[in-house]
Amino acid sequence: MGMDFDVLVVGGGHAGVEAAAAAARLGAKTALLSANLDTIAAMSCNPAIGGVAKGQIVREVDALGGLMGEVIDETGIQFRMLNRSKGPAMHGPRAQADKKAYQFAMKHRLEQQPNLFLLQESVEALLVETRGEEKRVAGVRTLLGQTYHAPRVILTTGTFLRGILHYGNVTFPGGRSGESAADRLSESLLQNGIQLDRFKTGTPARLHGRTLDYSRMTLHPGDDVPVPFSFLNDSIATEQIPCWLTRTNARVHEIIRENLHRAPMYSGQIQSTGPRYCPSIETKIVRFSEKESHQIFLEPEGRHTVEVYVNGLSTSLPCDVQEAMIHAIEGLEKAHIMRYAYAIEYDYAPPQQLQPTLETKRIHGLFFAGQINGTTGYEEAAGQGLLAGLNAVRTLGGETPWIPGREEAYLGVMVDDLVTRGVDEPYRMFTSRAEHRLHLRGDNADRRLTEIGYRFGLVSAARWQRFSQKMEDLQTLKQLLKSLKIRIETGKITLEDYLKRPETTWETLAQPFPQLQSFSPFVAQQACYDAKYSGYLQRQEEAVARQHKLQKIQIPETFDYFSLNQLRMEAKEQLSKIRPQTIDQASRIRGITPADLAVLVVAIRGKK
Repeated sequence: MGMDFDVLVVGGGHAGVEAAAAAARLGAKTALLSANLDTIAAMSCNPAIGGVAKGQIVREVDALGGLMGEVIDETGIQFRMLNRSKGPAMHGPRAQADKKAYQFAMKHRLEQQPNLFLLQESVEALLVETRGEEKRVAGVRTLLGQTYHAPRVILTTGTFLRGILHYGNVTFPGGRSGESAADRLSESLLQNGIQLDRFKTGTPARLHGRTLDYSRMTLHPGDDVPVPFSFLNDSIATEQIPCWLTRTNARVHEIIRENLHRAPMYSGQIQSTGPRYCPSIETKIVRFSEKESHQIFLEPEGRHTVEVYVNGLSTSLPCDVQEAMIHAIEGLEKAHIMRYAYAIEYDYAPPQQLQPTLETKRIHGLFFAGQINGTTGYEEAAGQGLLAGLNAVRTLGGETPWIPGREEAYLGVMVDDLVTRGVDEPYRMFTSRAEHRLHLRGDNADRRLTEIGYRFGLVSAARWQRFSQKMEDLQTLKQLLKSLKIRIETGKITLEDYLKRPETTWETLAQPFPQLQSFSPFVAQQACYDAKYSGYLQRQEEAVARQHKLQKIQIPETFDYFSLNQLRMEAKEQLSKIRPQTIDQASRIRGITPADLAVLVVAIRGKK
């Protein structure tokens, strides 16, 4: 095998597996280095994939040939489509996973991938060469003293960089419970000029399922007809397992308030910022003091384990307090805690240090993906990993990297948010972040991205053939809708126009027209959405066209912002720090005003 590779991926989490698989699919000799190959794609927190906006990201990763969608379809134990009562842009597929089966299925796919080598190694340092003023990554050195060389390195370190676990006032180093932290790698990054900061996240306790009283809880079943994540699958046939719902109460809140002085977040022990949208239970009690209770979801962790994940009860309170508050919850009075909840502080690299390709500005050939960029969530990590793997290989071959636009994908929204605006708390994707969300639906991710993935070599021939057939069927169906007519009170109109009516459903339309019933539900759904939202989509397309005009105004990489006397000092500092590539990107930097942009446009056009 040797020690020389094209691409080295450090870390085997959700970003690492997608990065390594993508690079190898593109023909690069790739090595994935993980401290423990048995924890590849481990679900450190919630054993679930998807959700609102997150499910859209999984669909996009799948459309580009990624692994996450296929693996959750294979190993899911409960599937739900969230926000069904809202419009299609808000629909979010979500699935509980058999977390061990998910790990094994992902590892098996990596083991079968040509050009990919799995190595159980802990990386302690980067190898960096200096050529004049330029730094270039050359490989990594491991704790075992091994040296691996590659012109492209992708760091997907998760929460392992100088990780500190907190169980009340008990603290010790760790990347997650039971696994060592990566302290030396942080030191190597700092020595090479990479800025690091600290974030905090946490996870709830796991309970023994046979000690829970489900008769006192509310059943929370999956969908009767589960919808797959992957565009390669038409249906989900596996038996689903129910989840259960209970709530906190006044006694639970009293226990937490009495012990806030022992909570690391309130005692001053933890100084780092945690995720606002996934707060600990003690933060909920303080922040929403008027609420009498909070929902708690009991979610099984797999088909072959009794462990149950207590969603909604993340905490870093001491173990004795965890026992007291859990036993005060209805249905959990006799619960046996198998794993206590904890918080973790870890290093991340503020993402303004990245190019939109996810390559670092300071070290050529070094890419970051996942929580090292300040994000949270398996899905966000997977999307970044795939993009980093793709662009590492494309830049290696002298090809133009791919930077998805905000109008093309949630992946584009996420990357642009990270590198342009930075983060002051762990970043999580929401539909509200996407200004073109009606276009960026989960159901049409393949129509937006599969052709791009196929052109780059990420998408297999089988997937491309399936996609091409779907597009052919959709085109045929749309022609039918334009040609067939239906009589209404004012005369005859086409089925396409009739379908635009809010009260018209596909089922009522297809019933009197047998020729429509031969199309698959997925093709029918696309035709229905396209017709119903054609007016809104047209307005979004016009907005995209205006945005493209700004994207065409390129800013030279070495542009001297401080030479513009008319530009405010804050704008000079922000623009010099982030170095946007276009006026469009500059417009989204915090603190940049329309007046700043006008000065910049005039200056750039004047230089040209």
